[in-house]
Amino acid sequence: MTEFKVWRDVKLPAGNILIPGVVSQATDLVEHPVLVADHLIAFAEVVGQDNVIAGTDCGLGGRVHPTWAKLRALHDGAAIASKKLWS
Repeated sequence: MTEFKVWRDVKLPAGNILIPGVVSQATDLVEHPVLVADHLIAFAEVVGQDNVIAGTDCGLGGRVHPTWAKLRALHDGAAIASKKLWS
């Protein structure tokens, strides 16, 4: 995931937030929480930690993995990122 790099050159307008899709519907692979955290931290370092909320990439329906597994990875990764960003 390199989408955060565009925000190095483009200023996020005041009052806006980003909700990057850090878990994907496009794969059955369940993302590791540390990978999710790394992606969130990369966005936060560019646009500010108060301007990022963890999100899914276009929903999670229709995959063979249990949806809760991806949501658990999203939750746990966000918790790791929050701890690192606000410690």
